[in-house]
Amino acid sequence: MQMENSGTQESHPKPNNNNNGTIFTYESSFPIYAMAFSWLPAPNPIHHRLAVGSFLEEYNNKIDILSFDPTSETLPASFEPSFSFPHPYPPTKLMFHPSPTRPDLLASSGDFLRLWEIPESDNQDRKKAVEPRSVLNNSKSSEFCAPLTSFDWNEAEPRRIGTSSIDTTCTVWDVERGVVETQLIAHDKEVYDIAWGEAGVFASVSADGSVRIFDLRDKEHSTIIYESPQPDTPLLRLAWNKLDLRYMATILMDSSKIVILDIRSPTMPVAELQRHRASVNAIAWAPQSSRHICSVGDDSQALIWELPTVADPAGIDPTMAYSAGSEINQLQWSSTQPDWIAIAFGNKMQLLRV
Repeated sequence: MQMENSGTQESHPKPNNNNNGTIFTYESSFPIYAMAFSWLPAPNPIHHRLAVGSFLEEYNNKIDILSFDPTSETLPASFEPSFSFPHPYPPTKLMFHPSPTRPDLLASSGDFLRLWEIPESDNQDRKKAVEPRSVLNNSKSSEFCAPLTSFDWNEAEPRRIGTSSIDTTCTVWDVERGVVETQLIAHDKEVYDIAWGEAGVFASVSADGSVRIFDLRDKEHSTIIYESPQPDTPLLRLAWNKLDLRYMATILMDSSKIVILDIRSPTMPVAELQRHRASVNAIAWAPQSSRHICSVGDDSQALIWELPTVADPAGIDPTMAYSAGSEINQLQWSSTQPDWIAIAFGNKMQLLRV
């Protein structure tokens, strides 16, 4: 395996031995699944926001917006939500607007793609409330649409959001105009995740067991770069390496391994990370290093891996490990504060300083 450096200026995750400042826990009254870090830049009074969504198998769910200062050594061990607002059904994903100039806009997926306006300050005016901005339905023939499994906000073109759905389609929205830019039948079965690479290029994974790349300049064709070794084993999650677009990672249903792909060498993984002892549930590339990736799973482990430039025949061991209280079902790595990783298990969200 050859994992070249992309030439981007990088800093590598390092263990933090300050036991008083490495783990902070938010305990909700509901199970937590979806999470999102904001891009709110300092020196704003609220240096950072984290949105967490409830996971209840009913219509009435909610989203909490947590505020904290990641530079403070006295970060509270528990958080009080600065905003809470209802959300129809459990949000399958949350993302703040990817531009530092719009930290007040949050997107969520579930029954529809929804955009929410978050008040700029939650310190001075407690009477302010989160306002729904738009509800986007990708069905052309009905007021209802098939549930959305995930979405991704395009960093290069922030007017674009791509959604994935159980109806086999991927939809690219122009969220500024509130219209569908294009809708593609992307797979033969349900589409479980979507990730942007460049401004007009995205990839998706599906219950049909394939990773496919689409270019909006040629909507009639897609490139299959990986297929499950066992036919029709679903691929659940996809993460595109934003610092080196040659690489992406995916996970298979009920599998303890993470598959690392090089889009220049389709079909054969360049690495398989196999130190989890139960199913992997989420993956995230480091925002400051093209060779580091984090994974979490049903073995209650959060592992950080460093991909070597030369393959080790004995396999790759994680460089850092953290054990949570129960199965970890979600993971987010902060882009603006890369020392912080958020994990969710049960009704807890934990911030880990790496």
